[in-house]
Amino acid sequence: MRYLPHTKKDIAAMLEVVGQNQLEDLFVPIPTSCCCRLPLNLPAPMTEWALNDHMQTLSDQTASAPQYKMFLGAGRYDHHIPAIVDYLKSRSEFLTAYTPYQPEISQGTLQAIYEYQTLCAHLVGMEVATASHYDGATALAEALLMATRITKRPKIAVSRSIHPHYRQVITSYLNPNGYGVIELPYLPNGTTDLAPLAGLRDLAAVALQSPNFFGCIEDLKGAADVIQDTGGLLVATFTEALAYGLLKSPGSLGGDIVAGEGQSLGLPMAYGGPGLGILGSREKFLRNLPGRLVGRTKDDKGRAGFVLTLATREQHIRREKATSNICTNNNHCALTAVIYMATLGGTGFKQLAQLNHDKTVYLQNALKKAGVTLPFNAPCFNEFVVKLPPEFKTTYQGLLKQKIVAGLPLVSYYPELCDHYLFSVTETLAREDLDHLVTEIT
Repeated sequence: MRYLPHTKKDIAAMLEVVGQNQLEDLFVPIPTSCCCRLPLNLPAPMTEWALNDHMQTLSDQTASAPQYKMFLGAGRYDHHIPAIVDYLKSRSEFLTAYTPYQPEISQGTLQAIYEYQTLCAHLVGMEVATASHYDGATALAEALLMATRITKRPKIAVSRSIHPHYRQVITSYLNPNGYGVIELPYLPNGTTDLAPLAGLRDLAAVALQSPNFFGCIEDLKGAADVIQDTGGLLVATFTEALAYGLLKSPGSLGGDIVAGEGQSLGLPMAYGGPGLGILGSREKFLRNLPGRLVGRTKDDKGRAGFVLTLATREQHIRREKATSNICTNNNHCALTAVIYMATLGGTGFKQLAQLNHDKTVYLQNALKKAGVTLPFNAPCFNEFVVKLPPEFKTTYQGLLKQKIVAGLPLVSYYPELCDHYLFSVTETLAREDLDHLVTEIT
């Protein structure tokens, strides 16, 4: 995006319109205690090309993530982003923080959100999906609060194989409201043990992640049958949306509410943010959905148009009836995701998911052949757990010096999994990268 500065003539014309003589006059109302009026310590001016060279020199001195071979996932995934995504999302028609309250001047923004909702609903197998969620963790917490409103029940069961950070957010949301949280252990194969649900009758929902934090694919259909007997709802979550290009959607397997992270849909890892919370449900739960919902209608001349149909948050309705206090439409991230999905198309999305799966299986098989222990035998997508000898800690540091991030140590999240590492593989890694990692580890 080009930088187009105002000329002195432009500035003088604007100051004349607002009745001021100089730019400093605009800041007079601000108390001196609230601002710094010291001169900026900046170097001498440079030409555009000299500045580009200077920034490149600084960049070359920085250990930035793209210079590393990343075998690290755990909720943030490195994917190639087509150039068209960055180009289209940066166009001035889209690059705005404006909230689309007035449909007569917001048709482009509203249509983009509508298309995003449509593709997300199709992706996760739900009848309706909303925008407006910060990330997967807050979307999941909102989904569980939604389940308590629907069922009027006080307890939530949460799988221990859900991302640890997501579980922390759930606790922050639910504990102050007096809801009980029951933790479900994981089985030796890496999937969730549902046995503790037997006999429970006051559950609002059971939250399962698939693929889960260990990369293992949960049996959502079997879980849905068990959960239905408790009278609760199945809330399915995910950190890797690309998985549903290959796996059956949670909605088709009996999920009642689906909430997860959409960062893989065209958003860079960007040192941890921003994220994109995806949230969808059955249509019968529509009035309990938090966030915004854009609908398609017709004007008085029969022309198609888009309007903000549902906005059940505190800024729009009385607080006691609000479903959420989230105050963003997260529109630019949603726009990025819909451009990314439309660029790949259904066939491309499936092919990319297959490629990610196949590369993961290739690395798994190579490690097994080399004698490395893989403790969980459930089918997986994109990531998996390995157990390595204690001396691998030294190897891990050596690989970092080679600019290779060899997985995520799990001991800080799961004390019982000492010397266990979570490895992730995406299309950004070549076969040579996988073979080199195996050689270094073994």
